[in-house]
Amino acid sequence: MAVMQMQRISICALKQHRKAILEKLQAMGIIELTDALTEDTYFQRMDTVNDRILFEKTASMSDRSLDILEGYAPEKKGLLSALEGKTLVEAEVQEDVVRRKDELLEIVRRIQALDKENAECKAEILKLENTIQSLVPWLKLDVPMKAQETEYTSMIFGTLPGNMNLESIYEAVAAGLSEDSHLKIGAGEDTGGWDIDIISSGQDQTCIAVVTLKDLAEAVEDSLRSRGFSRASQEWTETPSEACKALEGKIRKYRERMEEIKKQLLALSEYREQIKLLADYYRMRADRYEVLGEIPQSESTFIVSGYIPEKYVPELRKSLEDKYDCVIDIEEPQADEDIPVLLSNNSFSRSAEGILESFGLPGKGEIDPTMIMSCFYVFLFGLMLSDAAYGAIVSIACGAALLKFPRMADGMKKSLQLFFWCGLSTLFWGILFGGYFGDVVNVVSRTFFGHEVSIPALWFVPLNDPMRLLIYSMVFGLIHLFTGLGIKGYMYIRDKKYLDCICDVGLWYVFLIGLLIMLIPSEIFASIAQMEIIFPEPVNMLGKVMAAVGAVGIVLMSGRANKNFGLRIALGAYDLYNVTGWLSDILSYSRLLALGLATGVIAQVVNQMGSMFGTSIFGVIGFIVVFIIGHTLNLAINLLGAYVHTNRLQYVEFFGKFYEGTGRPFNPFKEHTKYADIKEETRL
Repeated sequence: MAVMQMQRISICALKQHRKAILEKLQAMGIIELTDALTEDTYFQRMDTVNDRILFEKTASMSDRSLDILEGYAPEKKGLLSALEGKTLVEAEVQEDVVRRKDELLEIVRRIQALDKENAECKAEILKLENTIQSLVPWLKLDVPMKAQETEYTSMIFGTLPGNMNLESIYEAVAAGLSEDSHLKIGAGEDTGGWDIDIISSGQDQTCIAVVTLKDLAEAVEDSLRSRGFSRASQEWTETPSEACKALEGKIRKYRERMEEIKKQLLALSEYREQIKLLADYYRMRADRYEVLGEIPQSESTFIVSGYIPEKYVPELRKSLEDKYDCVIDIEEPQADEDIPVLLSNNSFSRSAEGILESFGLPGKGEIDPTMIMSCFYVFLFGLMLSDAAYGAIVSIACGAALLKFPRMADGMKKSLQLFFWCGLSTLFWGILFGGYFGDVVNVVSRTFFGHEVSIPALWFVPLNDPMRLLIYSMVFGLIHLFTGLGIKGYMYIRDKKYLDCICDVGLWYVFLIGLLIMLIPSEIFASIAQMEIIFPEPVNMLGKVMAAVGAVGIVLMSGRANKNFGLRIALGAYDLYNVTGWLSDILSYSRLLALGLATGVIAQVVNQMGSMFGTSIFGVIGFIVVFIIGHTLNLAINLLGAYVHTNRLQYVEFFGKFYEGTGRPFNPFKEHTKYADIKEETRL
């Protein structure tokens, strides 16, 4: 239960060692960099924006090439590949990639060029297929599909809307020509200068070929236009069938090229791991250049300033002072500085750091409550789930994942570690309450063996005695709340605010304990607990005195900062009214009963449903199916419920007594890699 002690650090070194020192600091990952000095005559900042953008662009280009390779040659990944984390590579491997970076960048560009060419081939194929589709209605045409002329005739190709027959087309042309030629030409009569053939006809359009005398060509076309005629959009020097064959040949060539591209990309996929390291290298370089643009530099020196955990100072001194000409200055931060927060806990409590970080890190003057919170968290989580079999499943699954994937992301590792401990807590409570997949032992023995066998609870069965569990839930809640109030008192004593501790913590303890002594012998408590507790009269009198003294003290002292006596009393009375908040907080712990009963009831319903299939072989199969599906859903739902409600009890009831969480996280200058970690010095 600790927050690492931070110290302010300043490093002044020769400019010739700038690159090496920044690389070392980034590899160690133990310093959060801040502005060291304002610019002046001697110290200036470099403009590294263009270089940083170039490195970021190169890293993105490498990422893009990896995405391309994934599309053509996907990596084989298991169902739990998300838990594997980053690959750990030796420093020599990364150095080899850096030496070959120009060669690898050419490969990256080659991958993108091939992908671009492949996309162009796809686009051309689509274009050619659309062209072939447009030629399909003209396949019966046995002449080139191009407007042709002889000395006296013209040939026109085009389409009319809808499904038209030859008679209606002739009538349309004849009607249009009659005014100009002064001839009435009916369907079926000799047209005397033009002829029309229907090449194809469909619901949407009719394709026609028109042969006409040159003198009549314009008039014939105008007559057809009055019925929606439009010339064919494409002209071909060969027949449509010949054009289609030529286009299909082009498509085959494009497809062959695409196959060649695929083979080349498959061959280039052997560079996938090197490209990953290349992307990480440029990503780290971009980070270094961002820092390089922020640190002040003179003609021959540069300065780095920031925060470092005190425990890492000797390690840093040894790494830098033995190799480089530099001066390292360590000093205590000022009281008004915004110091970053880095938690330090044992392996058990560290698993709950993610829960605390979700709420907020400790601010100035606050303690790290992770250790105490983690104990309560695991305790209450197990009480909510409270089935031994479910707990065993959760612990075994999380433990196996932690052993199999030791390099999983830190956040995921903490979560699985927390659920591992929560699973053990659930196993513990399940044994106390006699819950093993609900009452599956009873149901199976009774249904399939004709003789009921049960595993007795070591304590009691909540479904048979729910009010008893309710009382214990509130007792556990009271301990939880009193602990939070006690931490507040400890913080006052640590800061030597003894009066505040007495008035804001001690009086509340006196008042609340007095109320409890008065409540326990009452009829209300007896009806809830289904048992009667009688205290000796001196104890009853002590409870009344404590409640009265506490109430009066709270009224008189809560507003002590105000000199106005009336306002002071009003503020004290308002603070005393917060006893209703204590009541609601204690009642909130009834969720321990509700979720515990929900788990057991749903499990019993699932078992009962499974047993309804009978004792035949089909009954056994039906029971197994219902058992697996039902208990899987029950575990998932109540696991989520226990997680959410345990978080709420910490955030609202527990933290509400002493904790604000206004701190900011420690953000060290380190290697922010995407694909692999470099095996070098120990990092945070």
